[in-house]
Amino acid sequence: MRVWSIGIYTGASPHCLAPHPDAVNPVLTAAHVTDCPATFVADPFMLQAGGAWYMFFELMAASGIGAIGLASSADALSWRYQRIVLQEPFHLSYPHVFEWGGEYFMTPETLAAGAVRLYRADPFPFRWTPVADLVTGSLADPSLFRHRDRWWLLACGAPYAHDSLRLFESRELGRGWAESAISPLIEGDRRTARPAGRVTEHQGNLIRFAQDCHPYYGAAVRAFAMESFPESLRERELPHPVLDSAGAEWSSAGMHHVDPHRQPDGGWIACVDGAQRIG
Repeated sequence: MRVWSIGIYTGASPHCLAPHPDAVNPVLTAAHVTDCPATFVADPFMLQAGGAWYMFFELMAASGIGAIGLASSADALSWRYQRIVLQEPFHLSYPHVFEWGGEYFMTPETLAAGAVRLYRADPFPFRWTPVADLVTGSLADPSLFRHRDRWWLLACGAPYAHDSLRLFESRELGRGWAESAISPLIEGDRRTARPAGRVTEHQGNLIRFAQDCHPYYGAAVRAFAMESFPESLRERELPHPVLDSAGAEWSSAGMHHVDPHRQPDGGWIACVDGAQRIG
């Protein structure tokens, strides 16, 4: 059995990262959860608001249904668990959170809803209200981003095979979504298809993170510069892997998620997840 936890990494770029020397990794585990029995925590996304850091993550309850948990921090190194902030009758994970127009939104993975569902904070960070279903279908790890005055959404179209990457686009956040003419971007490749975190801009390129699911789900994270997007998906792979299981015991059984953020000094800080094999 693999048990997932969350750590903090740092580096000179979003794709060249190592454990933060001042963080005691893992910074969050299932043992930190206080409002329900939990078996693991994973898929962390964080952002800064009002001088504090907030991290949203998948919290796997002992019932086997995932919810979205919240932790907060003054320095992004030491974290305090808060509580479950989003729970549905179905499983939730991958809480992709972002700010737009002075409001905060989230597109968690909502497979059982049959659509990628958009939630708005009401108020931030403790309450989230569904506002629209953006795209119908069974789509895993939806990763939404803004580029060239349009909204784009990457998602895995084969949630259990992990080998398909589809692309959707819209001029407006809450409506008008359609599959792009160049979608699917990837078919039949478990090493590069499934999203592994927020699409990030660096040195004029969009950086796409992908789960390497060979030889097993969540084996590593790879990064790709999307050099010709949106006309096509001509990509250049960046130093591989961004994350893997080599190193600390807490992440020795796999790593499959990264969320990097630029720091005022030009460096980067990221929340990541890793698995340890128990039993």
